[in-house]
Amino acid sequence: MAERIWIILAGLLAITAGVFLWRNNLSAAFVTGALGACAWFLSYRAQLRARVVAAEADAEERESTEGSNEN
Repeated sequence: MAERIWIILAGLLAITAGVFLWRNNLSAAFVTGALGACAWFLSYRAQLRARVVAAEADAEERESTEGSNEN
């Protein structure tokens, strides 16, 4: 869910940067473009974090089933 919010925000900021660029406001276009890039990186970070949490949960589940099979 969080990664979707970040990706939507990145898209909106990219569109806004394009509008600023079209209106020849280069400094505002740069700032909003940089913020859009940061939002995209945060969405990527949220995706990676979700994968790590899922992998850890899977590893813990495998350890608990292996432990119960040994008894």
